[in-house]
Amino acid sequence: MKFDLAYCLSLDDKLSIYDVRDLNFDETMEFDSAKEHFQCPNDACRSAFDAANVLGTFNAKNVNYVRTPHFKNIPSTRHVEGCPYVSLKTPASGLEVDGAESDDGREEHFPSELLLTRREYVRQPSSPTVAADVVRDEPRVPSAASNVEHPSRESAPDKTSVFAHPVECFVSNFEDKELLKRMPLKIGEHSAPYGSFFKKIEYLQDNKGLIYWGKIKEIKDYTQSFRIDFEQKVWFKQPDEAKKKPYSVNVYLSKKLIDNYRKRKAFLEEIKHAVDSEAELYCFFYGVTPELKQVPSKKNPEQTFGVFSANIENLDHFIVREAPGLADK
Repeated sequence: MKFDLAYCLSLDDKLSIYDVRDLNFDETMEFDSAKEHFQCPNDACRSAFDAANVLGTFNAKNVNYVRTPHFKNIPSTRHVEGCPYVSLKTPASGLEVDGAESDDGREEHFPSELLLTRREYVRQPSSPTVAADVVRDEPRVPSAASNVEHPSRESAPDKTSVFAHPVECFVSNFEDKELLKRMPLKIGEHSAPYGSFFKKIEYLQDNKGLIYWGKIKEIKDYTQSFRIDFEQKVWFKQPDEAKKKPYSVNVYLSKKLIDNYRKRKAFLEEIKHAVDSEAELYCFFYGVTPELKQVPSKKNPEQTFGVFSANIENLDHFIVREAPGLADK
């Protein structure tokens, strides 16, 4: 069994796997999921065991992941009878049975809202290492904060501040059109089903303020800045033209934007890997809408040509990734 939510001992709070990924790469906070202790998000279950009863993670530290990140039970994980997070591999008895958990599958926990303000975290005074050294046969007493049930978050996190979460929901469920039509998403004042909120780059004129996505044609590496050129074009008719014609689309990432990014190292690793990759890559972004601009021709600077372009303003709302399910769609 795999799940999206877990209790983090050092932060005394429940985190999604996407929160964990975000913290792993955040250079403004010391956090390493390999050294943290994650436990069952079910409060009653968690309080029945000591701090050594932990969960594992999948794709928590892989910058260029393809398969859906998640928490998972490990052979030593125990759950109380009736806990919703018991699986065939880790029954309430704690004894492993035949049948391995799969790391494949799609994201099932759809956040209904992407928060534009990042979540804040407060690390507890005692370290998880110290907490893990408590007497093993005594159950850990949860704090007042951790003893409060959050049923909505346990079943499906309702809100997230991590852009990768709704993107993974869309990508991994892309074939299920009916599901994407049913699931709601809100960003700022805009609300729409997932299927409508994610807009192909060639249709960016249909509505502003959406999550635009498209297949990448080329990533221009200017050493300290980058430009993403999309494969699909926008058909547009200017006032002085008789009919529509195709225009290229791109987004630009400035040196200043990258240098000031809190996850700069991870981002540079990601984008440079993408530049050298031979895989089909897709770009998702929110917060800006490419507009028609006239840019000078390299061959003849006195002449200009039209291109739909935008400068990315927030790298927290920008992703370049593989998305096999979107190929040729």
